[in-house]
This record gives sequence, C-alpha cells and structure tokens, in this order.
Amino acid sequence: MVFFNGSNYRPFFLTGFPGLEASHPMISILFCILYLIAILGNSAIIVVVRVEQSLHAPMYLFLSMLAASDLGLCASTLPTMLKLFWFNIPDIEFDACLTQMFFIHVFSLMESGILLSMAFDRYVAISNPLRYTTILTNATIAKMGMGFLIRAVAVILPGPFLIKRLKFCEAYVLSHSYCLHPDIIKLSCSDHRINSIYGLIIILITFGLDSVLILLSYLKILMTVIGIASREEQFKALNTCVSHICAVLLVYVPMLGVSIIHRFGKHVPPVVHIIMGYVYLLVPPVLNPVVYCIKTREIRIRILGNLQKT
Repeated sequence: MVFFNGSNYRPFFLTGFPGLEASHPMISILFCILYLIAILGNSAIIVVVRVEQSLHAPMYLFLSMLAASDLGLCASTLPTMLKLFWFNIPDIEFDACLTQMFFIHVFSLMESGILLSMAFDRYVAISNPLRYTTILTNATIAKMGMGFLIRAVAVILPGPFLIKRLKFCEAYVLSHSYCLHPDIIKLSCSDHRINSIYGLIIILITFGLDSVLILLSYLKILMTVIGIASREEQFKALNTCVSHICAVLLVYVPMLGVSIIHRFGKHVPPVVHIIMGYVYLLVPPVLNPVVYCIKTREIRIRILGNLQKT
C-alpha cells in the first residue's frame, strides 16, 4: 500500500459520468446551459436591485445576497467542470481541491444563513409591518450578511487543515467533477473519524439550526396570518412567502439527499451519487432566479423593462 501525505500529496482525479466519457462534450452542453441560466439570472437580480431605487427594501436586498451566494457556487464549480468535460483533464492538485472545497461549503452555508434571514424578514413584514423598515435597516441587513459570512468562514476553515493530517493511498478518485468534504475524506487510508464528526457537527449547527429556526419563523407567521380576519388578506400575506418557501426547498431537499447518500448510501449505484451531487450544487442557483422572477412581480417587471430598453 502506497501512502501520500505531507509534501508528497498526489493529485486527485475528478469523475464525470463513468462509461460515458465519449459523451462528455455533449453532456457539457447541458451543464453550460444550466450555468448560463444561473449566471445570467442571478446577475440580473443583483443589477436590478442595485440600480432600481424602489427595490432598496429588505426583501430585495436579501434576495440580492442570495443571488450573490449562488454566483459564488457557480464560480467555485464551473472551472473544474469545464476542464473535465471539455478538455478531458480529470486531475486536480491537492491544495487546489481543498481550496475549491472550502469555497463550495462557505457559499453553501452563506446560502443557508441568507434563507434564514429571509424567513425573519417575512416574519417581521407580516407580524409587525409598521416597524418593518425600522427593524430591518440597511445597517442591520449588512451586519446580518457579514455575520453569516463570518460564521461560514469560521466553521469551514478548520476543514482543510483536518484533511491535511490524513494519509491517502492509491485510491484517490473523487465521485464528482468538484471537491466536497465527505467525498475527500472517504479516500483516506487513515482514521478519519474526527473529520466525519466535524462534518456532522457543522451540518447540525448550521443547516440543522437554520432549518429549525426557519420552521419556527413560519409557524409564527402562520399563527399571525390565522389571526387576520379577511381571507383575502390571509392569502395575500401567505403569497409573499411562496418564493422563499420554494427557495428553502430547493436548497435543503438536495442538501439532505446528498448528506444521506454520502453517509448511508454505500450500496447506492455511483450514478446516483453523481446526479445528486450536481442537483445539490446546480438546482438552487438555476431555479432561484426563475422562481423569484415568476413569483415576484416587481423583479419581473424591472428585468423585463431593462431588457426592452436594450
């Protein structure tokens, strides 16, 4: 058995779709279309919110933060995907892999934190509309965004250093065309229980805590809405939450699926691991702007208006 560690780390090898290597250029067309939709859609939201003074409200500022984190996810995964599918270059240096892993997980945690802040935004808007703008000032929103960024960096930063202490043997082929923490530690020939426990703790104190707080926010929202006398006003209040609920499901359902498969799906076919990995990282950035453009009239009108001007 050959071990690699310290200064002798060997490159990892990325995986596309095993057995379909000849079709990788065709498959890459689909991925390029999805990335193009994600980049254009999220960029359009950021530009429109920045340019339109009428959209400088808490809901849209949080939405622009969500779009920025989605763009960060796209930027983190696109280079290795193109290198593998277009140029058939599967290898990635160990340090480059850890760097990519760091940014993928940081932007994922940022997305979860922003979804939590958006749930709080909807709760304040529905339960206390008269104080909405005084509670969620621009300074408060900026502090919340910075807080979630610091949280993401702080909890993910130990990850690469914990992986550095592991030993790797000849099996250094990753399951995806990008680097994820669970995927990397599975290749270790040494005891990686600390890394596994660390990963589980991170999920519980970030995604787990965020999801519980989001659920509590919507329970409070539902209690507030039930107290509204008019059916029409109840429907109007709940309708403002539909886009956010869709965004939450788009992030948490694939994330939960990937976590379960990585930890308990040892006998699941490899193609399921691969597809779920792409769903986890591509579906939220692609569909979030689509959902918000369809369900948020103000965003849709501004984007269509700017397109007509050009």
